[in-house]
Amino acid sequence: MPRFEIDLDPCDHLTADAIGAPGQRVFYIQAFQAARTITIVIEKIQLQSLTVGIEQFLAQLMRQNPELSEASTDFNEAQMRISPPVEPVFRSGEIGLGYDSDRDLLVIVAREIQGEGEDPEQAAVIRFWCSRSQARAMARWGVEVIQRGRPICAQCGQPIEVSGHFCPKKNGHKH
Repeated sequence: MPRFEIDLDPCDHLTADAIGAPGQRVFYIQAFQAARTITIVIEKIQLQSLTVGIEQFLAQLMRQNPELSEASTDFNEAQMRISPPVEPVFRSGEIGLGYDSDRDLLVIVAREIQGEGEDPEQAAVIRFWCSRSQARAMARWGVEVIQRGRPICAQCGQPIEVSGHFCPKKNGHKH
């Protein structure tokens, strides 16, 4: 049984953002419900996977349910920025997506990362229930957040450090 479970059902607002200098940023998901704010720490790769996953999931929903209206792509950048105080509940180990067709709500399920030797069944769980448009806005904003980081090497797909880049595809050679 999880240590605790939190359901923000539904979220008034949902976002993902990063704080810090490129290469040293910390990534977050933050959601609001009335006066309640829930923030979790995620990895950059989790945000990348989540943005792609949301878009693919929404496309699949549209194919399966053509009567659904298209989720909006609009967002206000100022509203999408993370709001202080940033006090994460936990660091996410797993993130998943689901859909409740009766309520037309997406759910982002985040499970707490567990240390070695800890019981995975004890991991805390947070469910962020949101509209399809809220999820799409977070995904579109997430792409912008990711792109504001370090440039990506076209050869190997890894971030380029300010101090230089050892590219395995180029066998370490700089041009």
